[in-house]
Amino acid sequence: MWVTHPFLDELYHDTVKNDKKTYDEKWQTALKEKFHERIGTFKNDEPLQPTLVEKKQYEHYTRFSAEITTLPNVRMQMYVLVPNNIHGKKAPAILALHGHGYGNKDIVGLDPSGNDRKGDPGLHKDFAVELVKRGFIVVAPELIGFGERTYSNDDRANPSDNSCYSLASQLLLYGKTLAGLRVFECQKVLDFMEGLEEIDSNRIGCMGISGGGLVATYTSILDQRITATVISCYANTFKGSIIHRRHCLDNYVPGILQDVEMPELISLIVPRPLFIEAGKQDHLFPIKETEKAIKEIKRIYTERKSEHLIDSHLFDGGHEICGDQSIEWLCSTLDVR
Repeated sequence: MWVTHPFLDELYHDTVKNDKKTYDEKWQTALKEKFHERIGTFKNDEPLQPTLVEKKQYEHYTRFSAEITTLPNVRMQMYVLVPNNIHGKKAPAILALHGHGYGNKDIVGLDPSGNDRKGDPGLHKDFAVELVKRGFIVVAPELIGFGERTYSNDDRANPSDNSCYSLASQLLLYGKTLAGLRVFECQKVLDFMEGLEEIDSNRIGCMGISGGGLVATYTSILDQRITATVISCYANTFKGSIIHRRHCLDNYVPGILQDVEMPELISLIVPRPLFIEAGKQDHLFPIKETEKAIKEIKRIYTERKSEHLIDSHLFDGGHEICGDQSIEWLCSTLDVR
């Protein structure tokens, strides 16, 4: 028999504060600090020790595979896509973050075996390749728990199986979260990007979808080096999506609703440029709740006199990358030359 639990609705209403706030810098600083505590912190004292693994040239760009150290005995692989026509000029860069699937191969045109994909690009639509063709240097790390970085104790029946539950559940026992670990590693990737002479470190953007949209959001909140952010198929409310249905455990941050709902959390990116895209038929992040979130985020941006720095696109589609307007927005915002 299916049962309802109205006490959970009552708990939400008792927990989430709807009192009037002033969204000033004091509010922003205090909430960022609290948020960082919620997701958990990690020591940032390991040297990167970058190594080049492989290189392959295509007509418009060259793809490098590289690795860095993020934590003791932890290596992170990433693809670096570089336009063939930058000719020694510093170029803007994008930190490109995949969602659930078979890892970063899923956004750079490769199949699970690492060969050039010949079939359907799926929900990610090779958006990292689209970005490099537009003139960006694109760095696409493999988020921990996906692809070649699945937990060794997990059996993988297919390439898209992940270790989100195994990793997240263990990290919670230490007062940390999988979201916090992924954000930490992305900050190490930003360290790596700053060290590349081809990248203009003043023009680093971030684009992520679904679970990668979560990581893009959280990393942008906590790291000022990201100067423009695209969130694809994630912006919503905790009540309307994360609570409403079963989601991957990487979405859950203990106690977060005691501090903030998702629209206010996303608004911590203010006053840096922000673009939100969402599919009208997205079954994971319902469009009505996305519209509600965008309205609230725009209100906070307006209060901070930054309304010109936020834009959005609700497209005809489901849980998938669109890019029709968001990529052009990145080109304009980061001044692709």
